[in-house]
This record gives sequence, C-alpha cells and structure tokens, in this order.
Amino acid sequence: MDCTISGVILAGGASKRFGGITKSNIIIGGERIISRIINSINCIFDEIIIVTNNPSEFREIKECRFVGDQYLKAGPLGGIHAALKSSLTDAIFVFAGDMPFLRKELIKEQINQFCLSDYDILIPLIGEFIEPLHSIYRVTVLEDLERFLSGGKNRSVREFIKLFHTGFMRLEESEENKRAFTNINTRSDISELC
Repeated sequence: MDCTISGVILAGGASKRFGGITKSNIIIGGERIISRIINSINCIFDEIIIVTNNPSEFREIKECRFVGDQYLKAGPLGGIHAALKSSLTDAIFVFAGDMPFLRKELIKEQINQFCLSDYDILIPLIGEFIEPLHSIYRVTVLEDLERFLSGGKNRSVREFIKLFHTGFMRLEESEENKRAFTNINTRSDISELC
C-alpha cells in the first residue's frame, strides 16, 4: 500500500461556549492550542493542512496550507472532506483543533500501523472510547464521503466510518494515552488543565 500522509488540523469555527473564540486559539500553558499542535506534528508530516473558514485568525502561521469547507455546517466531516479533497498524499491524519496534548510517539505508532495495513481508516481505541479526530483516512474514501454528505442530514463521523474497512488501534488505558486525546469543550476544561 502507498503511504504518504498529510497532517490535518480541523480548526473549525467560532465556539459559542467560548464567546466566539475559535477553540484552536485558546491559550494553554502560555501557548495557543494550534501552535502546540503544529509544534507536535511538524517534524512528522511534510505537509500540514489547516481546515478553517476563518484563515485570517491564523495569519501568522506561514508553514501550513489553509483550506475551507465546501460543506458548511457539516461538522468534522466537512473538514475531513475539505482536507481529503485538497490532499496531495495517499492519506490524511486528522487532528481536532482543540487537542493540546498530542504525543509524537503515539502518532508515529499509528502511522506505522496504518502503513502496514490495508485499512481505509485507522482509529485509536482506549477501552470502549474511539477518537475519530485523531485518525487516519485514505483519500479513496472521498467519493463515498461526498455521497454521504450530500445524501441527508446525517453528519456523524461514527456512522460514516461504518461504511469502510476501518481498523481500531487498541491502546492501553493509561493516563498518558487518555491525556493525548484530551480536548476542550467547556471553560471548566481549561481550568482543569491549567
């Protein structure tokens, strides 16, 4: 299997829970989350794509390519679609834009497992918890994703992945692994992390 992979950050839009601030711009440990993500992945991927409909919020970031959603209000699947459509590689590794504690070793392990497989999608699994926004998607899923998004109101990543040969990379239920998938959903999440 061919195995070139682009890194993708879903920077999304403004969050109502954060007063219109894009979650990727929240400061954790003195650094914006998006900067933390880029610093974690820039030595792994030759290309990093940031999916956002507000690129002006990230104008100081020069080392990444920006793309916007074609399917608006489609949530993460709209961002995955935009990245797949613009990717020049065989697959994309998707990261939620609000994950401040990514681990390089885990990312590399996931890439290695994906490249040795014939999976269309590879998703980490801790216990019964899956994280589809720390996952690898082959560009061959693009046409089916377009049909899925055009076909109705169902925009669930969990439903979409059922259509493919999806692998699950089982991980130990350690605090270190759980922390790697920590994302920011509320202001209290920020307080707990700082």
